[in-house]
Amino acid sequence: MADTMSAWRRETYGPAAGTRREQVALPHPERGEVLLRVHATSLNAGDVRLLLGDPLLVRPVFGLTRPKHPVRGMEVAGTVVAVGSAVVGAEVGERVAGELVGGGGLAEYVRVPSSRLVPVPPGVADTAAATLPIAGGTAWQALDAAKVGLRGRQPERVLIIGASGGVGTFAVQLAALRGAEVWAACGARNAPLARHLGAAHTLDHREEPLDALAARTFDAVIDIAGGLPLTTLQRLVASGGSVVLVTGNGGHVLGPVPRMIAAAFRSITGPRVRPLAATPRPEVLTKLLELVDEGRIAPVIEKEYPFAEAPSALAHVEAGHTVGKVVVRGT
Repeated sequence: MADTMSAWRRETYGPAAGTRREQVALPHPERGEVLLRVHATSLNAGDVRLLLGDPLLVRPVFGLTRPKHPVRGMEVAGTVVAVGSAVVGAEVGERVAGELVGGGGLAEYVRVPSSRLVPVPPGVADTAAATLPIAGGTAWQALDAAKVGLRGRQPERVLIIGASGGVGTFAVQLAALRGAEVWAACGARNAPLARHLGAAHTLDHREEPLDALAARTFDAVIDIAGGLPLTTLQRLVASGGSVVLVTGNGGHVLGPVPRMIAAAFRSITGPRVRPLAATPRPEVLTKLLELVDEGRIAPVIEKEYPFAEAPSALAHVEAGHTVGKVVVRGT
């Protein structure tokens, strides 16, 4: 391999238009790490928030005045080309997928802790595998937090708000697989997609206010879109049910923190409201890959971009209203 590689970088916080392709030093795996040749990386709303440094609350962690990780892309699929010391469970030549630490996917190579990676089945394309670590994993953890399919009783009725995005399209499929009656809240143009993915009912909450629904209609509400009053969400949940907040949206300074605090107080006297902080779960990623390989779920990929057009992919996600996932193919 050469000593340098191509990477899309933005050294300061700001919009996708400021991302530049540069030649940088090839990383070398350290203890417990592997070096991946990146075949595909998918982009999330979280990539845009880190690109912009918004909310300001994230900057002490991810870089106070400039990003610590100037290369975006946190979900990848690729091939192991080198291993560091003390690596267990990953071999050179193996196809793997996983979640990166902070970013780095929009590059030819990236180093990753081997503990975050799992093998990709031969029948699963790299572009599909790259959609799963964060988006699929978050959907799985949200359903677990709401105990969907874990209560030991059927049927369950689940409302998923923001059902046409990256997390939402997985949440609809996984909830249906768990035997739930899925109600999908999304724009009218995406309603056919939601029904295709397994939703029994669809509604556009911007045109059909959720206040019009009967109280205590659902065993669980998964809020991915954000912006709705907590009182509205709690009113919809039956006794023993819960609301799970997936979205990280909020104000420019504190982001979702005020809503998380309000959720804690609201949970004292009403149905539980649980903000979700999804974490890397390799065992969940393995199961998701198996489900894709078996044809039981399928990533919804709105658009694939070649590596040379990575800034356009970032700009597309930055503009909002992405349906499913956006993927950038490797070089």
